[in-house]
Amino acid sequence: MLAQLRAAVCVFLLLSVITGIAYPLLVTLVAHVAFPDQANGSLLYDDERVVGSHLIGQTFDKPRYFWSRPSATSPITYDGGSSSGSNLGPTNPDLLSAVKARVAALRAADPGNDAPVPVDLVTTSASGLDPHISPAAAEYQIGRVANARGMDAKTLRRLVSDQTEGRTLGVLGEPRVNVLLLNRALDAVERSK
Repeated sequence: MLAQLRAAVCVFLLLSVITGIAYPLLVTLVAHVAFPDQANGSLLYDDERVVGSHLIGQTFDKPRYFWSRPSATSPITYDGGSSSGSNLGPTNPDLLSAVKARVAALRAADPGNDAPVPVDLVTTSASGLDPHISPAAAEYQIGRVANARGMDAKTLRRLVSDQTEGRTLGVLGEPRVNVLLLNRALDAVERSK
């Protein structure tokens, strides 16, 4: 029995080293070599300061910026450590109340805009961290952003078009706009004037 116990402990230790140390180190090394940007969080910098990640949404609430899709993470919005959806079903009264409040906030921020509010501006994604909005959601916000910045709506439409990403591999998903990248491009255009 002692021989079997010794063999079991040796196998346990060997597999612990392989699966707990060697394999994670190998995967980390391969990730840093093959995908260095993604392995380091896809961070975006202004000079030496991190301003966000293009993989995780963040809050923009000033009228001069395009607004992100709402986040379901709690208690902090867009908290990568607590990725989750709201888990509210389509008939849940809490979801209906949240959507109505978000529609009211969008209407209050742009009272002259009577276009239908795109669904992705009032509902959360499954992860609660989505950094993208639809081109329709960006289009909906052009009037507010143009007024707040004193910019031409045509210039903003061109900027949104330039920042619109197509379907992955040409067939997967829908066209989308990364809000952080769009707002950074918007600031860059304004600074260049």
